[in-house]
Amino acid sequence: MLSADTIVKLHDETTSAWHAEPGTEKGLNTVDPWLARVARQHQANFDLWHIEDEARTPGGTDAQLADVKRRIDSTNQLRNDLAEELDRTLLDWLAPQQLPAEEAPLHSETPGLIIDRLSILALKIYHTREEAERCDATPEHCKRNGERLAILLEQRSDLAHCLDRLWRETLAGTRRFKLYRQLKMYNDPALNPAIYRNTQSETGR
Repeated sequence: MLSADTIVKLHDETTSAWHAEPGTEKGLNTVDPWLARVARQHQANFDLWHIEDEARTPGGTDAQLADVKRRIDSTNQLRNDLAEELDRTLLDWLAPQQLPAEEAPLHSETPGLIIDRLSILALKIYHTREEAERCDATPEHCKRNGERLAILLEQRSDLAHCLDRLWRETLAGTRRFKLYRQLKMYNDPALNPAIYRNTQSETGR
Protein backbone atom coordinates (compact mmCIF):
# COMPACT_ATOMS: atom_id res chain seq x y z
CA MET A 1 0.00 0.00 0.00
CA LEU A 2 2.72 2.46 0.94
CA SER A 3 5.63 3.17 -1.40
CA ALA A 4 7.98 6.09 -0.80
CA ASP A 5 9.02 6.18 -4.45
CA THR A 6 5.40 6.50 -5.56
CA ILE A 7 4.78 9.27 -3.02
CA VAL A 8 7.90 11.20 -4.05
CA LYS A 9 6.92 10.91 -7.71
CA LEU A 10 3.39 12.14 -6.93
CA HIS A 11 4.77 15.09 -4.95
CA ASP A 12 7.06 16.10 -7.81
CA GLU A 13 4.44 15.70 -10.53
CA THR A 14 1.75 17.64 -8.70
CA THR A 15 4.17 20.38 -7.64
CA SER A 16 5.16 20.96 -11.26
CA ALA A 17 1.57 20.76 -12.51
CA TRP A 18 0.18 23.14 -9.89
CA HIS A 19 2.88 25.71 -10.63
CA ALA A 20 2.37 25.43 -14.39
CA GLU A 21 -1.42 25.57 -14.16
CA PRO A 22 -2.69 27.03 -10.85
CA GLY A 23 -5.97 25.52 -9.76
CA THR A 24 -5.55 22.27 -11.67
CA GLU A 25 -6.95 19.15 -10.03
CA LYS A 26 -4.04 16.95 -11.16
CA GLY A 27 -3.29 14.25 -8.59
CA LEU A 28 -6.38 14.97 -6.48
CA ASN A 29 -8.75 12.72 -8.42
CA THR A 30 -6.52 9.69 -8.83
CA VAL A 31 -8.27 6.33 -8.89
CA ASP A 32 -6.16 5.26 -5.91
CA PRO A 33 -7.90 6.65 -2.78
CA TRP A 34 -4.67 6.45 -0.78
CA LEU A 35 -2.69 8.52 -3.28
CA ALA A 36 -5.59 10.98 -3.51
CA ARG A 37 -5.21 11.56 0.23
CA VAL A 38 -1.45 11.99 -0.15
CA ALA A 39 -2.08 14.56 -2.91
CA ARG A 40 -4.58 16.50 -0.79
CA GLN A 41 -2.12 16.67 2.08
CA HIS A 42 0.57 17.88 -0.31
CA GLN A 43 -1.80 20.49 -1.70
CA ALA A 44 -2.22 21.91 1.81
CA ASN A 45 1.57 22.30 2.05
CA PHE A 46 1.66 23.77 -1.47
CA ASP A 47 -0.99 26.34 -0.57
CA LEU A 48 0.66 27.11 2.77
CA TRP A 49 4.04 27.71 1.08
CA HIS A 50 2.57 30.32 -1.25
CA ILE A 51 0.38 31.98 1.37
CA GLU A 52 3.48 32.44 3.51
CA ASP A 53 5.17 34.05 0.50
CA GLU A 54 2.36 36.61 0.47
CA ALA A 55 3.22 37.51 4.07
CA ARG A 56 6.77 38.36 3.00
CA THR A 57 5.79 40.50 0.03
CA PRO A 58 7.04 44.09 0.58
CA GLY A 59 4.41 46.79 0.87
CA GLY A 60 1.61 44.73 2.37
CA THR A 61 -0.84 46.65 4.53
CA ASP A 62 -1.66 45.67 8.10
CA ALA A 63 -5.10 44.47 7.00
CA GLN A 64 -3.59 42.33 4.24
CA LEU A 65 -1.06 40.80 6.61
CA ALA A 66 -3.78 40.05 9.18
CA ASP A 67 -5.79 38.26 6.48
CA VAL A 68 -2.71 36.30 5.41
CA LYS A 69 -2.02 35.27 9.02
CA ARG A 70 -5.54 33.89 9.39
CA ARG A 71 -5.19 31.97 6.13
CA ILE A 72 -1.84 30.58 7.28
CA ASP A 73 -3.43 29.35 10.51
CA SER A 74 -6.38 27.68 8.80
CA THR A 75 -4.23 26.09 6.09
CA ASN A 76 -1.70 24.83 8.61
CA GLN A 77 -4.56 23.29 10.59
CA LEU A 78 -5.74 21.54 7.43
CA ARG A 79 -2.20 20.34 6.69
CA ASN A 80 -1.96 18.72 10.13
CA ASP A 81 -5.45 17.26 9.95
CA LEU A 82 -4.65 15.63 6.60
CA ALA A 83 -1.38 14.19 7.92
CA GLU A 84 -3.39 12.60 10.74
CA GLU A 85 -5.83 11.27 8.17
CA LEU A 86 -2.96 9.53 6.38
CA ASP A 87 -1.98 7.74 9.58
CA ARG A 88 -5.59 6.86 10.35
CA THR A 89 -6.01 5.38 6.86
CA LEU A 90 -2.89 3.25 7.27
CA LEU A 91 -3.92 2.05 10.73
CA ASP A 92 -7.39 1.13 9.45
CA TRP A 93 -5.77 -0.88 6.66
CA LEU A 94 -3.42 -2.65 9.10
CA ALA A 95 -6.03 -3.46 11.76
CA PRO A 96 -7.52 -6.59 10.09
CA GLN A 97 -3.99 -8.02 10.02
CA GLN A 98 -3.59 -7.45 13.76
CA LEU A 99 -0.98 -4.81 13.04
CA PRO A 100 0.86 -2.84 14.22
CA ALA A 101 2.05 -5.47 16.70
CA GLU A 102 1.39 -4.28 20.23
CA GLU A 103 4.64 -5.72 21.57
CA ALA A 104 6.84 -4.16 18.86
CA PRO A 105 9.01 -1.13 19.69
CA LEU A 106 7.25 2.16 19.11
CA HIS A 107 8.56 4.44 16.36
CA SER A 108 8.60 8.08 17.43
CA GLU A 109 7.48 9.45 14.06
CA THR A 110 4.44 8.27 12.14
CA PRO A 111 4.26 7.63 8.37
CA GLY A 112 1.90 10.58 8.00
CA LEU A 113 4.42 12.95 9.56
CA ILE A 114 7.21 11.55 7.39
CA ILE A 115 5.04 12.05 4.29
CA ASP A 116 4.42 15.62 5.43
CA ARG A 117 8.18 16.18 5.62
CA LEU A 118 8.62 14.65 2.15
CA SER A 119 5.96 17.03 0.87
CA ILE A 120 7.82 20.05 2.21
CA LEU A 121 11.08 18.76 0.75
CA ALA A 122 9.42 18.45 -2.67
CA LEU A 123 8.51 22.14 -2.51
CA LYS A 124 12.01 23.11 -1.38
CA ILE A 125 13.52 21.06 -4.19
CA TYR A 126 11.25 22.61 -6.82
CA HIS A 127 11.99 26.19 -5.78
CA THR A 128 15.70 25.59 -5.19
CA ARG A 129 15.99 24.06 -8.67
CA GLU A 130 14.29 27.18 -10.04
CA GLU A 131 16.96 29.34 -8.41
CA ALA A 132 19.79 27.08 -9.60
CA GLU A 133 18.56 27.40 -13.18
CA ARG A 134 17.63 31.09 -13.22
CA CYS A 135 18.79 32.74 -16.45
CA ASP A 136 19.04 36.20 -14.89
CA ALA A 137 20.99 35.09 -11.80
CA THR A 138 24.73 35.30 -11.27
CA PRO A 139 26.89 32.16 -11.65
CA GLU A 140 27.57 32.33 -7.91
CA HIS A 141 23.82 32.33 -7.15
CA CYS A 142 23.24 29.35 -9.43
CA LYS A 143 26.21 27.46 -7.98
CA ARG A 144 25.09 28.06 -4.40
CA ASN A 145 21.59 26.83 -5.14
CA GLY A 146 22.90 23.88 -7.10
CA GLU A 147 24.80 22.84 -3.98
CA ARG A 148 21.69 23.34 -1.83
CA LEU A 149 19.67 21.27 -4.30
CA ALA A 150 22.10 18.35 -4.00
CA ILE A 151 21.72 18.44 -0.20
CA LEU A 152 17.93 18.53 -0.39
CA LEU A 153 17.82 15.61 -2.82
CA GLU A 154 20.07 13.56 -0.55
CA GLN A 155 17.94 14.39 2.49
CA ARG A 156 14.77 13.39 0.66
CA SER A 157 16.31 10.12 -0.48
CA ASP A 158 17.34 9.34 3.10
CA LEU A 159 13.89 10.18 4.44
CA ALA A 160 12.14 8.12 1.74
CA HIS A 161 14.27 5.11 2.69
CA CYS A 162 13.32 5.63 6.33
CA LEU A 163 9.63 5.64 5.41
CA ASP A 164 9.93 2.42 3.42
CA ARG A 165 11.85 0.78 6.25
CA LEU A 166 9.26 1.81 8.84
CA TRP A 167 6.50 0.37 6.68
CA ARG A 168 8.37 -2.90 6.06
CA GLU A 169 9.07 -3.30 9.77
CA THR A 170 5.46 -2.51 10.63
CA LEU A 171 4.25 -5.20 8.24
CA ALA A 172 6.79 -7.64 9.71
CA GLY A 173 5.56 -6.88 13.23
CA THR A 174 8.96 -5.61 14.42
CA ARG A 175 8.02 -1.92 14.67
CA ARG A 176 4.82 -0.06 15.42
CA PHE A 177 3.43 3.45 15.23
CA LYS A 178 0.26 4.94 16.56
CA LEU A 179 -1.86 7.96 15.80
CA TYR A 180 -0.44 11.10 17.35
CA ARG A 181 -2.98 13.88 17.51
CA GLN A 182 -1.61 17.37 16.98
CA LEU A 183 -4.41 18.91 19.10
CA LYS A 184 -3.75 22.44 17.88
CA MET A 185 -5.24 25.07 20.16
CA TYR A 186 -4.76 28.36 18.35
CA ASN A 187 -7.75 28.00 15.99
CA ASP A 188 -10.21 26.78 18.62
CA PRO A 189 -12.27 29.64 20.08
CA ALA A 190 -12.93 27.53 23.19
CA LEU A 191 -9.23 26.92 23.89
CA ASN A 192 -7.39 30.05 22.79
CA PRO A 193 -7.75 32.86 25.37
CA ALA A 194 -6.79 35.43 22.75
CA ILE A 195 -10.06 34.50 21.00
CA TYR A 196 -12.51 33.72 23.81
CA ARG A 197 -11.51 36.61 26.05
CA ASN A 198 -11.88 39.05 23.18
CA THR A 199 -15.22 37.50 22.22
CA GLN A 200 -16.49 37.75 25.81
CA SER A 201 -15.38 41.38 25.95
CA GLU A 202 -17.25 42.23 22.76
CA THR A 203 -20.36 40.36 23.91
CA GLY A 204 -20.38 42.23 27.21
CA ARG A 205 -20.44 45.68 25.58
